[in-house]
Amino acid sequence: MLEKLFKLKENKTTVKTEVMAGLTTFMTMAYILAVNPTILADAGMDRNAVLVATALASFIGTMCMAFMSNYPFALAPGMGLNAFMAYTVCLPKEFGGMGYDWRVALAAVALEGVIFIVLSVTNVREAIFNSIPMTLKSAVGAGIGLFIAFIGMQNAKIVVANGSTCVSLVSFGDNFRSVGIGALLAIVGVIITAVLYVKNVKGSIFFGIIITWIIGLICELTGLYVPDAELGMYTLIPNFKDWFVVGSISKTAGQVFKADFSTVKVVDFIVVMFSFLFVDMFDTLGTLVGVASKSNMLDENGKLPRIKGALLADSIATTAGALLGTSTTTTYVESASGVSAGGRTGLTAATSGVLFLLALFLAPVFTAIPSFATAPALIVVGFLMLSSILKVNFDDASEAIPAYICIIFMAFSYSISEGIAFGVISYVLINLITGKAKKISPVMYILSVLFVCKYIFL
Repeated sequence: MLEKLFKLKENKTTVKTEVMAGLTTFMTMAYILAVNPTILADAGMDRNAVLVATALASFIGTMCMAFMSNYPFALAPGMGLNAFMAYTVCLPKEFGGMGYDWRVALAAVALEGVIFIVLSVTNVREAIFNSIPMTLKSAVGAGIGLFIAFIGMQNAKIVVANGSTCVSLVSFGDNFRSVGIGALLAIVGVIITAVLYVKNVKGSIFFGIIITWIIGLICELTGLYVPDAELGMYTLIPNFKDWFVVGSISKTAGQVFKADFSTVKVVDFIVVMFSFLFVDMFDTLGTLVGVASKSNMLDENGKLPRIKGALLADSIATTAGALLGTSTTTTYVESASGVSAGGRTGLTAATSGVLFLLALFLAPVFTAIPSFATAPALIVVGFLMLSSILKVNFDDASEAIPAYICIIFMAFSYSISEGIAFGVISYVLINLITGKAKKISPVMYILSVLFVCKYIFL
């Protein structure tokens, strides 16, 4: 049955490999079950309800991806988009925000999802994907590698905010028994994961997460690691008190239909909706391009077969997530961890999706896995994805420089979509000005103009 559904032999994989890859993807994404409720609670939403909505939206979107495209990509409410909703759209005006109720924000997300469905069905998103030059697709993969490695280092607090240099290495001596030991364990986890990978251990990334967590548990039980909620360092021991939270979904599900638009300006709402739309579209395209490029899923023309199903799954997930009560649901770059673990089909995605559903009942277990345990997976996967830069033709500066710009903007602006934007703009301008306009597709011209307009008007 699984062979018929997911064509395992055709994709040169096995059930064991796919399931392990799905576990790996889920483990690197499980943090969203803790982070998303925390962020959206600041928008006035119920924390437990958002947890349930997050798990359900992730399950729906990932299962759609599995069966509509047979790709190993998982979906969940996107980081950055949830922060935009909480700290821009819903933040009170006296603190610099737009001051809208979270129900209005969810309405913007739901409308964005519907527009995405239309764009996916009419092949607009597919045309955009196929129009991106292969050099930029390779650059996106490398840029995402640096981006998720940076996310991992931040999550583990290996690098921390610094006023003079923006970021710097954590001072291990400060708060050593919480932040310091967590950062140190993350580094140990990177070494463990790397050794397992070099030794060709199947599921090395997944085992790296588990081993790092277990070491952390030992540290906590022996008093070497001391949780400190104010510093963002929590207990690693699962707490099963009040574990059943499914019923709380009623506090967010369907609330989008109760949004009060009486004080909402039409122009502001359109700006909010298109902001969600723009970021989601290019985060998704960037993730698909990067992960697919690294795992050799693109065909000889640089196109991703069955991309329509993948884009449609993403669109459906966004709409479903808004109706359930969470911000934009999108394809996760952490899917690269499962792909690196050998995942090649929808069975990897289906495994991750089922685990998101189980998380409703085992949330304390999954949310107890700390960021410093999942960080090594992101850092090692970042290394694996960075190798796609070797596909960039550095002998042709008109190809290499836009690729370079794409990579550095993606990593240093902390945004996949910004990297793509500057990559596209620079590719068009450099090749147009240097007399190489023939290799620029019409869609690339349109995209570059749209990106420029975005920076001017949004």
